[in-house]
Amino acid sequence: MTLDRRDFMKAGAAVAVGALMPGAAMAQTAFAPTPGVWRKFQLTTRLEIAQPKGRTQAWVPLPSFNAPDWFHPSGSTWRTNAATAMLARDPKYGAGMLYLQWDAGEPEPGAEITSRFAVRDRAIDLTAPGSVPALSAQERRLYLEATDLIPTDGIVKATADRITAGAGSDLAKARAIYEWVVDNTFRDAATRGCGSGDVAAMLRTGNLGGKCADLNALFVGLARAVGIPARDVYGLRIAPSKFGYRSLGAETEIVSKAQHCRAEVWLAGFGWVPADPADVRKVALEEPPGNLPLSDARVVAVRDKLFGAWETNWLAYNVAHDVRLPWSEGPALGFLMYPQAETASLRLDCLDPDTFRYALKATELPA
Repeated sequence: MTLDRRDFMKAGAAVAVGALMPGAAMAQTAFAPTPGVWRKFQLTTRLEIAQPKGRTQAWVPLPSFNAPDWFHPSGSTWRTNAATAMLARDPKYGAGMLYLQWDAGEPEPGAEITSRFAVRDRAIDLTAPGSVPALSAQERRLYLEATDLIPTDGIVKATADRITAGAGSDLAKARAIYEWVVDNTFRDAATRGCGSGDVAAMLRTGNLGGKCADLNALFVGLARAVGIPARDVYGLRIAPSKFGYRSLGAETEIVSKAQHCRAEVWLAGFGWVPADPADVRKVALEEPPGNLPLSDARVVAVRDKLFGAWETNWLAYNVAHDVRLPWSEGPALGFLMYPQAETASLRLDCLDPDTFRYALKATELPA
């Protein structure tokens, strides 16, 4: 029996948090994200465990990030035949997830989760600092500390110091790191999923290829290493780019493979400043006809804007690292951006459709 025909036995609802969404595909125009109207979206996540064994559990990330200027979550509801279905949060970062547990005898574990949110584009004028409240001491510590995959000492610190030598302000340092990541990394199409985000390994081996969870984590780690609070924001593309970039949007409503993480740095006078060097490299690799040089006008356009601006055809799940899934005996995750599941305490491969099937659908709602 598939999810489409399943007679769900339980229903639940809870206030979660939501993210963003821009416009429809069109001919390529100047890449210039600007805060404007809010757009409302709905994300439907449906999952099935194909070969359940013993106790079966799942953890589904929910949009649980809140930013008053660009991201408004509205909550989540669900239907499932799980014996237990409840909201859970990572205690350190507050990452929201739906926890599901099925009885050992359930032959077809499944669930459908619906999340709603509103989003709009971001753009910060980096020539005009304003009056922005300082980060709390707790937040500052959190976004400067090392994680399992993002150390801030050793080769990371040495590299960051070399990149920022001569830069006099945090803004200048962050910009120098951004430019260095764009110039020295590359998007590796063979990287599985969004990558692992193992920053030290990238620098030790000299292999600076990867995808968003690698390249943007490198930016975050280098920034933290020179004392600039920074964070990865893990999320999902949910709509086409209104500027016509095929590589920077979701081409259909089915967004099951559209996961994407971004980065932010905290700069005095500006607050959280968006950045996405990984997407500059994505444009260079993927924008037709492909393998564009960094000097190509389309690459130059996004490179100029993606330090200080985002087109928010994308939702934010969370900013969590080293995530220990509640009630799991398995290892911590580097980040939570994909649904996770276990059968008989064995962690399933979230990128293997033969054992763990899930589909994500993003739909724009009336204003």
